[in-house]
Amino acid sequence: MTVSQPTVFGALADPTRLTIVDMLAKRGELSASAISSVFSVSPSAISQHLKVLREAGLVLVKKQAQQRIYRLDTATIGETQRWLAERTVQWNARLDAMESYIERINEGVEDGK
Repeated sequence: MTVSQPTVFGALADPTRLTIVDMLAKRGELSASAISSVFSVSPSAISQHLKVLREAGLVLVKKQAQQRIYRLDTATIGETQRWLAERTVQWNARLDAMESYIERINEGVEDGK
């Protein structure tokens, strides 16, 4: 499964959704009502946030009797973590190259070149 990173990051950009993800990361599984009880907004607003997280592939939902139980999709979380790690390697390499270039320039200035 390939996740659209902008969709994942767009979903995580909202503070309420980020809080929901944090809650699920700490607690494992939570019902929609348990999630909703933490916030001062309406349950329908939380339902919309959960829908965005589900569509982004960040959460999975299962129906258990009359409840919907949410948990993080570890595959998407892992894929996003790998994507971020690749970007970190790329940027670190670019910054290292820039640092070397600046050092060479500064050495030339100090030598009077």
